[in-house]
Amino acid sequence: MESPTTPISFEFYPPQTPEGVEKLTAARQRLAAMKPEFFSVTFGAGGSTQDRTLETIRQIHAEGHNATPHLSCVGSTRDNVRALLFAYKDMGIKRIVALRGDLPSGMASIGEFQYANELVSFIRAQTGEHFHIEVAAYPEFHPQANSAREDMLNFKRKVNAGANSAITQYFYNTDGYFRFVDECRKLGVTAPVVPGIMPIMRFSQLARFSDACGAEIPRWMRKTMEGYGDDVESVQSFGLDVVTQLCEKLIAGGVPGLHFYTLNQANASLEILKRLGYR
Repeated sequence: MESPTTPISFEFYPPQTPEGVEKLTAARQRLAAMKPEFFSVTFGAGGSTQDRTLETIRQIHAEGHNATPHLSCVGSTRDNVRALLFAYKDMGIKRIVALRGDLPSGMASIGEFQYANELVSFIRAQTGEHFHIEVAAYPEFHPQANSAREDMLNFKRKVNAGANSAITQYFYNTDGYFRFVDECRKLGVTAPVVPGIMPIMRFSQLARFSDACGAEIPRWMRKTMEGYGDDVESVQSFGLDVVTQLCEKLIAGGVPGLHFYTLNQANASLEILKRLGYR
């Protein structure tokens, strides 16, 4: 069987400890064998991980991989975003993920950028076409959106501001993803929309993430995993089956890529890719 040709990419968060750095380096080395298009690194709420994001990007780039930093509106000023942009440009970074970000508890103001389209416009004004800009997409709609229509128009604004492509929030319903792409095309938005893939490792963790970000866990999945109780092995086995089938449907539907939210771990993503036929 030939290896699939659908591009893949992996997302990390910047580790907080020397042990975390070592674990991420080991995981990254294993994932690099799959020849991903890029590794992205998140940017903490309110810019709280700015230095660690920069250092992790520096390490990935030094290893010879395509490194993609996240930038967030929350807590950011034009001056500090400008400084980061030129630091990344001087480093040779070619791709950026531009996000609005979530307002941390206790923070009164989002910062000098209110919405992601403003951040995208600023990046273009400062650096022209140097960066390939990714933005976020929400097939099940942003949890703070007043309506589906408003969310679609907001996505269109980000693309019109200069975004090249998008990565979605994770989901487990392929119909929602394909419907979202169809709606984008009806609005004249032709930018590629890459599905975000969340491997399932622990149900409690997944439920917490999903409640926070508005990603739906279908009832049949939720009830199945609840039934396993503390049997982590059964949850993980079930999760591998479900997410592999999800990816199979997405690949068959012609998606432009698969972006894995790794949580700084390699095993689950590698097993799914192996089952999909990646070599």
